[in-house]
Amino acid sequence: MRALFTLNRYFWKYKHKLLLGIAFVVLSNIFRALQPQVIRKALDEVLLFLGSVPDSGHTEALGQSLMKFGLYLFAFAVLMGLFMFMMRQTIVVMSRLIERDIREEVFAHYLQLDAAFYKRNKTGDLMSRIVEDVNKVRMYLGPAMLYGINLISLVIIVIFTMFQVNAKLAFYTLLPLPALSYIIYVVSNQINLKSEIIQRQLAALTTKSQESFSGIRIIKSYALESHWSNDFAKASDAYRTNTMSLARIDAFFFPSMLLLIGLSTLIAIYMGGLHAMDGSVTPGNIAEFVIYVTMLTWPISAIGWVASIIQQAEASQKRVNDFLHTKPAIAEAPDALPMPKHPSFAFRGVTFRYPDSGILAAQDIHLSIAPSQKVGIVGRTASGKTTVADLMLRIYEPESGTILVNGTDIRNISLKQLRESVSYIPQDVFLFSDTISENIRFGNAQLPDAEIVAAAKAACIHNEISGFTGAYGAVLGERGVNASGGQKQRISLARGLAKSSALLIMDDCLSAVDAQTELDFLDQLDATLKGRSLLFITQRLRQTQYLDYLYVFEQGRIVQKGTFQELVDQPGLFKTLYDLENQTG
Repeated sequence: MRALFTLNRYFWKYKHKLLLGIAFVVLSNIFRALQPQVIRKALDEVLLFLGSVPDSGHTEALGQSLMKFGLYLFAFAVLMGLFMFMMRQTIVVMSRLIERDIREEVFAHYLQLDAAFYKRNKTGDLMSRIVEDVNKVRMYLGPAMLYGINLISLVIIVIFTMFQVNAKLAFYTLLPLPALSYIIYVVSNQINLKSEIIQRQLAALTTKSQESFSGIRIIKSYALESHWSNDFAKASDAYRTNTMSLARIDAFFFPSMLLLIGLSTLIAIYMGGLHAMDGSVTPGNIAEFVIYVTMLTWPISAIGWVASIIQQAEASQKRVNDFLHTKPAIAEAPDALPMPKHPSFAFRGVTFRYPDSGILAAQDIHLSIAPSQKVGIVGRTASGKTTVADLMLRIYEPESGTILVNGTDIRNISLKQLRESVSYIPQDVFLFSDTISENIRFGNAQLPDAEIVAAAKAACIHNEISGFTGAYGAVLGERGVNASGGQKQRISLARGLAKSSALLIMDDCLSAVDAQTELDFLDQLDATLKGRSLLFITQRLRQTQYLDYLYVFEQGRIVQKGTFQELVDQPGLFKTLYDLENQTG
């Protein structure tokens, strides 16, 4: 249970509910354990009456005694039920509160992790850990904890009472318990191993489902429905095989426990009968012992269920801890400096290699962006253009070299303020399943409706939004599925423009826009920027004539730099690509 020990901090946080819950469990079991004693006294009194010469006085006294015992039983049952209700209101409620806290902690940690983490781990696995694994842990915090405390307290109270009545009879009755303990030990280890395998397989199933739903258009366009169904069936069969293996262990576990408990009942009756013959116990004591053994049947038989829950929770918490113990490669500096209001950026000998693929994406990069300057980066596909944007946002750290913000190492600048001061508009658009206005307002929650409309007009999408049913209140489907590629890009562009930032990074975000709309946007670019700096990444070289300065990338290096006119007039990669673009229209 090493992984589950990490949850002790939550028990301390909700210690009042936990302590009250334990008290209610103990009180409930005290009143439960008193009931067999009342039955023993009632039975002994009835047998004493049957062994005597009955008369009307004895019969009336017996009736009054049985009524009194009946009232005691009723009162004890009511009090037991009341405290059982209260223990659920404390321990189960505590488990739900901790479940919420764990999910919030895991989600918050996910948001802190770097981009490399998300490239290494699949979305389905991330979802499985925050949903399925946390749910398994909650079962340990609630039902397993509740029945575990109930078992321990009831066993202590009942065994203490049994030894008080007759130590020898109690010893023989409890003789099968060591064998039960051994079975629990062996089976629990197997449950732990198989539970971890099952949770990994469930994550694989979740991933397969998520990828299928996200890529349904591609699957259908390639007519590969049957192929994906077969793949899912194989993953599902593997999950079934593992769960059936665990079910077989459980199937062995529970009958074994019931057999041993039944054996305890037989021993209680047999040995009790022998002791009753020599007068050391009464028939009422035998009935009391049988009731005690029966009373222990559910808690002891629940050991298997509780052990199974604990072992599954252990496996799940271990998976959750693996992520919680993952430290982000990029974090806030301890004494971070505030982001300047009008920042300049400078790359000085920056080299970067992607950590997972090992691809060298940037080599000895030197470039600068001054306040209010419009800088462009051009080049062929996979030449390192987007890498510059990732490094400026500290999505990744450079392997060598330095990025400066107003002369200060970017690693010493507040990471939160750095990203708040930059509007990043990627080519790969992501829109949320929300209204158009909320998607545009995403970077500035307090943005008034008038400025949303202004941003949409600047992005040349206002007229098309007005044509949607509901206009700005229209709800976009998942990832903006009910909008065209060009519409999604321009809504994303409006989102970037609406954010109050010192630097705007446009990463080939007009690739799906028609030529006329592109021209309309670029013609009003200066008015749109309103004095902000611009880093414009593109493969359409005609767009760069609106910019102040250009850097030409080739295989991660800067091979040319200058103004648009300077690069057009001199031989080199830029002129080659520009002439090719003009030839192809």
